[in-house]
This record gives sequence, structure tokens and C-alpha cells, in this order.
Amino acid sequence: MTHPLVFIDGDQGTTGLQIHERLRGRADLRLLTLPEADRKDARRRAEAINAADIAILCLPDEPARQAVASIANPEVRVIDASSAHRTTPGWVYGFPEMESAQARRIAEAKRVSNPGCYPTGAIALLRPLVRAGLVPADYPLAIHAVSGYSGGGRASVDAYEAPGATGGLAFQVYGLGLAHKHTPEIERHAGLSQRPVFVPSYGAFRQGIVLTVPLQLRLLPAGVTAAQLHQCLARHYDGSRHVLVAAPQEAAAQTHLDPQALNGTNDLRLAVHGNEAQGQVLLSAVFDNLGKGASGAAVQNLDLMLEALAPAEA
Repeated sequence: MTHPLVFIDGDQGTTGLQIHERLRGRADLRLLTLPEADRKDARRRAEAINAADIAILCLPDEPARQAVASIANPEVRVIDASSAHRTTPGWVYGFPEMESAQARRIAEAKRVSNPGCYPTGAIALLRPLVRAGLVPADYPLAIHAVSGYSGGGRASVDAYEAPGATGGLAFQVYGLGLAHKHTPEIERHAGLSQRPVFVPSYGAFRQGIVLTVPLQLRLLPAGVTAAQLHQCLARHYDGSRHVLVAAPQEAAAQTHLDPQALNGTNDLRLAVHGNEAQGQVLLSAVFDNLGKGASGAAVQNLDLMLEALAPAEA
């Protein structure tokens, strides 16, 4: 039996390096890599993609589109870690826990778009609540998130870690034009009918995310409580291996959220923090932007695809 051939296009970037590290030593697949001299050679990259059973694209958006356009072999399956295809018809959104049939769709798909890091947390919190009618699709949402500086890619990492680097700011809010490329992805896959306000930021730590969504109970359907919001999330993710929902007593006992708490894992921890007296709720998500937010999610999707390939390889 020949093990599936996996090509990582862009394996020297932040996400690609982490995917390569996670796959190193795996006996159930073969990794295809290009020599450094060939990494920018369009012909050699196209040959590698078309030779692969599964190609993982860790590229900027436009090169990712070009890579997909270069595919002539109809058997090649793609996981795109860029944001190029996250709202493109015909591409399966690579968030297995999004709904009950999503893992199967990913396993069978030819084209999978890996979720963005911030959208992973926002969609995980909002989609079940919107679909259950507990949060209106047109709710005037504001989503706040802080990520480690690795979320800015290689240039951002170098600003903090390269020899001689003086370091970046301790904290910075960006996306002030309210046109962050992740916002349409959140709107589409969370099931919203109105564009949310998305406020991203970076802290002076390498990786990890805290994302929060404040809600006013008076703007939700009559009678909705924090307990109901928690119950909805707990039901939706019951039995999930990677998405954890904090029990109400655990959420109530928390005094702070550590963005680095789940670093090095593919886990996502959700919580509902409520103040019934004030009529307010805060939804929160904590996860590793290089784990469940990028490379971990890509490997999770790859494993689903490999499981689907296994019967044909037997």
C-alpha cells in the first residue's frame, strides 16, 4: 500500500513550518517538499501540486489562487490555509465542529478552505446561538480579539524575534478602517445578516488568542438568559474532542482569560460569562492561533481526508 503524498506549498512560513513539524515522523503519509531553489519556481510548484494526493497551501491569497489555478490533475485535493477561498462557492469550510455533518463534508471534499484564526473563535461562539434563535442574525455585534504577534506572519515574528530586533509594541489595536479581511468570513459562516464590528489586536506574546463578544440581554429574544446560551453551546459541542465549553460555575469563577492557556494544542475553550443583574453577557473563546487557528486545524482536516482515502488505499 502506498501512503498518500502530501505537499505543503509555503512550508517556510509560520503556518507551514508548524504543519511540517506536526507531520514530521508520521508513518501514514509521505511529505513532498521542494528544495529552496525551487520554491519560487511556478513550474516546479505546479508539478509538485499535481503530483500530490493532498496539497496544503500556506501562501498569501493571490499565490494561493494561482496555485489552485495550476491544478490539472482532477484527483488532487486541496486544503487552503489562506483566506482566498473562505467564502468561495464550491469550497467546503474546514471547521469540523461547525455542525454535525461538517467533518464528513471535509473528509469527502476536493477543496477545503481552512478557517481564519479569529473567525474560528467567533463562529464557534455565534453560529450555534444564531441557528437556535437565541441571538438574532441582525444583532449589532462587536467582536474584540487579541492575538499573539505570530498572527501577523513572518514579518511580525521577525519584528520581535529576529537578531537585533528591538521588539514591537506591547499592545496594538489595528484594523481601524473596519475592513479586516476576516469580517466577511465571520458574517457568512456565523449565519449573520448584518456585518459585525470586528476589532483585532496584537499583544507582545508569540501565540494564543482571547476573543470576546459582548451581548445585551435586552436585545435578545424575550426571556433568553446566560444559562440558555451556555446550554445551547454545551449541547452543540457535546462529545467534541477539541471544542470545550466551560461549565457555568467554572466561567463564574474566572477572573481573567489567558490567551496563552491552550498554546501547543488544537483545543478551543468557550465560555459564557453572565451578569443577570446588569442584563449583560460576555461570550469568550481561548485558543492557539497557530493551533486550532491555523496549523492544528489544517492537520485536523488533513486527518479527516486521510481517513476517507484509507478504504481506497487498502
